[in-house]
Amino acid sequence: MDAELFPRSRTEIAPGAVHLPDWLTAGRQKELLEACRAWARPPAGLRTVRTPGGGTMTSRQVCLGWHWYPYGYASTVVDGDGAPVKEFPAWLGELGRRAARDALGDHTPTEEAPPAAYDYGPAPYDYDIALINFYDADARMGMHRDSDERSDAPVVSLSLGDTCVFRFGNTASRGRPYTDVELRSGDLFVFGGPARLAHHGVPRVHAGTAPPELGLTGRLNITLRVSGLRSV
Repeated sequence: MDAELFPRSRTEIAPGAVHLPDWLTAGRQKELLEACRAWARPPAGLRTVRTPGGGTMTSRQVCLGWHWYPYGYASTVVDGDGAPVKEFPAWLGELGRRAARDALGDHTPTEEAPPAAYDYGPAPYDYDIALINFYDADARMGMHRDSDERSDAPVVSLSLGDTCVFRFGNTASRGRPYTDVELRSGDLFVFGGPARLAHHGVPRVHAGTAPPELGLTGRLNITLRVSGLRSV
């Protein structure tokens, strides 16, 4: 949107959860989209995730660094073609660290700077997992927590393409209270500290709202996490 009646700005949705609109430049969005298209190709490419109860997620997913399946991590696509998971690139880890710094600040304690009000875990964060979800117009994501990692480092979420409603809730349950946030292409959302295990989901995608110049139909979400797992 070229002219905002109320320009979007940095918002703390909850303690430790921060929304930074338009964090990715148009050029950076195109670079990430091309990378996602390469990662989505087989082997270990884009797949439909099936839950233990026999259901399927309506978004489709590809993983880097470690392969996530309900509910754990593996070094191969154990619920797909069995191929080794694609490598997590160093440049993506640096992007994640910069995102966390921009959203939450530098919380590394020194003699001059005491520990931050919230404990975001040791920084700089060694991001080593990317979960990339593709949403078409009918896809949704139910309320869930990112709790399969052995690290409390902040989660970094980057949006490309169609605008979505991102529902950010509480740590106790999938229900209220929660806040609905509009995430557009290029937006950054980071949650750590007391918000690290908050429930969150995507109840709606607004089809046809992606920037035309991006060349994407649908929505891509790139979620970066620190596994806390040892490499195999």
